[in-house]
Amino acid sequence: MTVAVLGLGEAGSLYAQGFVSAGRTVVGFDPADVPTPDGVVRAATVAEAVDGAHLVLGLTGAAHAEAVFDAARPHLGPDAVFVEMNSASPSLKQRLARRAGGVAVADVAVVGSVPEGGARTALVVSGDGAEATAAEFRALGAPVEVLAAEAGAAARRKLLRSVFMKGLGALVVETLAAGEAAGDLDWVRGQVAAQLAGGDAWMDRLAQGTVKHGVRRSHESVAAAQVLRELGVSPTMTLAAADLHLGAVRDEHRLEQGLLDAYAGVPVANIGDARERLGLLAGRISAVWPGARVVGRALPVFCRKGENIGILAALDVAQPGDVLVVDGQGDPDRALMGELLAERARVKGVLGMVVDGAVRDVEELQELRFPVWAVGSSPAGPYKNGPGWAGRPVAVGGVVVHRGDLVVGDGDGVAVVPAAEAERTLVDALAVQADEAARRAAIVASGASR
Repeated sequence: MTVAVLGLGEAGSLYAQGFVSAGRTVVGFDPADVPTPDGVVRAATVAEAVDGAHLVLGLTGAAHAEAVFDAARPHLGPDAVFVEMNSASPSLKQRLARRAGGVAVADVAVVGSVPEGGARTALVVSGDGAEATAAEFRALGAPVEVLAAEAGAAARRKLLRSVFMKGLGALVVETLAAGEAAGDLDWVRGQVAAQLAGGDAWMDRLAQGTVKHGVRRSHESVAAAQVLRELGVSPTMTLAAADLHLGAVRDEHRLEQGLLDAYAGVPVANIGDARERLGLLAGRISAVWPGARVVGRALPVFCRKGENIGILAALDVAQPGDVLVVDGQGDPDRALMGELLAERARVKGVLGMVVDGAVRDVEELQELRFPVWAVGSSPAGPYKNGPGWAGRPVAVGGVVVHRGDLVVGDGDGVAVVPAAEAERTLVDALAVQADEAARRAAIVASGASR
């Protein structure tokens, strides 16, 4: 019997080794430059890997699952079973089953740690290929629960478990980070470990896995949140866990320069669409000169109406890459900043300012190419009596802003994205951008064909 393993990452390699040990012929495929497990024949293409295989394991990750299935489907024999093992939504598993065209599909949910259990990790299986798949994995020593249901049922079970497991992992990471910040890490570790059946080892696995597999686990948590919505349950904690997983990958929610660079060409409008129109500052706050654009980290500032001592305090603590986001109480009558403060900000490495209030020296700001958004301009300068501060959360243009949030501004306005959600928002915003480009091209093509 031949087993094809599509995806030779950590899990794929362990399953490949399990089938090799059981005496199966194993062919593997992975486009990445990853090692080939001992005893596995490496194929150059998906088609080559699945040709003649009786069992085909899909382990490429949910993002690539459909494309890989579509590449494999024309080359599967009539007796083959496609075993979809990625952590993915029930709807994805159902779509693959509908497109199978007579080929049996097994929806497999892995309900344990593959690095710990290897090919013997417990499984839940559904779909028309479930029984045949269960027999093969039971031969490896894995406990398998077969559901008498269509593909997608096993994935749903997996995601219901993920609500707890991914949330617990996220909570452990946050607790340990708080303990370290307080100088009480050892004590906090002891308290957490004492509450867990697996003690320190299990706690460390939850914490380390949250960081190591943060992006994948975040996507799994988002899929779990969708399942909860369909069940009529609000996924508050599940979505928070998804965001924390991404934040852990991004060094405790700090936006890395590479992520900021990736936002350079993304319009604010697309970011708003990706976030269901949330996080967009009120329209009264607009660019004070045409062509202004900024992408950076928020440094929130509070200024009492007509006073700018908070901005002065912010310039003392600002870091390169910051964008000052100023709650100026929406006052249009006294300018809170102008040319001189812009120059001071530039020297500090500040990329721009967003002011829920007035500014002045608009022409000079344009000459400096210093990006500023405000409710308007006024020649009247500010008072400096206070109060005012920097670094604490503020509300600007109807949006709460925390230090380190992502700020993107352009000619349409300003978007603020919580740092932990920035990576997921980028993926969604790029998808919106690509969809709009395709629709625009279709409109142009339809006009040209007349």
